[in-house]
Amino acid sequence: MRNIRLIIEYDGSRYSGWQRLKNSSETIQGKLENVLSEMVATPIEIIGSGRTDAGVHARGQVANFHTKSPMSIREIHKYMNHYLPQDIVVKEVKEVSERFHSRYNVKSKRYVYYIWNHWIPSAFQRKYSYHLVEKLDIGIMKEAAAKLVGTHDFIGFSSVKKTNKSTTRHIEEITINKEGNMLVFTFTGDGFLYNMVRIMMGTLVKIGLKQMDVSYIDEIFESKTRANAGETLPPQGLFLEEVYY
Repeated sequence: MRNIRLIIEYDGSRYSGWQRLKNSSETIQGKLENVLSEMVATPIEIIGSGRTDAGVHARGQVANFHTKSPMSIREIHKYMNHYLPQDIVVKEVKEVSERFHSRYNVKSKRYVYYIWNHWIPSAFQRKYSYHLVEKLDIGIMKEAAAKLVGTHDFIGFSSVKKTNKSTTRHIEEITINKEGNMLVFTFTGDGFLYNMVRIMMGTLVKIGLKQMDVSYIDEIFESKTRANAGETLPPQGLFLEEVYY
């Protein structure tokens, strides 16, 4: 049995997220599995590094599947990109060790969130960034972001309900850069809870607008209460940039 690893990019605008759903044919996993199953004439189940929500994009999603097909790597690669929708592209196909698992072997991930911070919207960036008219104080946001770095229980920054699983995660780095009217927020960590990046972004925005003090970050960690954090920002500004193994 061969183990094939894929690196995939996709525009998540019209999809119901990564995970295959019974009530929706518009998922990334579903589209990939349909093409692969047709390719080898047998059902294929694909394993992703993690789920992305409806409307979220990816430049470096990683997935793997098992097959007995004798097709070459180049043949698999060409077939997939020929039959997949144009908003899903397989960037790399590689045969890997049987022990490789896209989800269990992840060491860290990098997400990027984009905010178009100008009173005039962008016709081209509207699907790939969150438009915010009010000017943000980047200095204060960087100060707040520094408090998020490290190992913490991020339950207050997530939409996770009651769970027996650990909600402690380690954030290695958060950077904030200005590129013209675009603000680029990069989050690197060993894992992220449901909606965690978008809620951290909503909190940073509230602080950047001076509607919340930097000290609220500590209060959210202490209270472990979702209601104390900022809103969940829209999905179109979020990209899964890279997965590290």
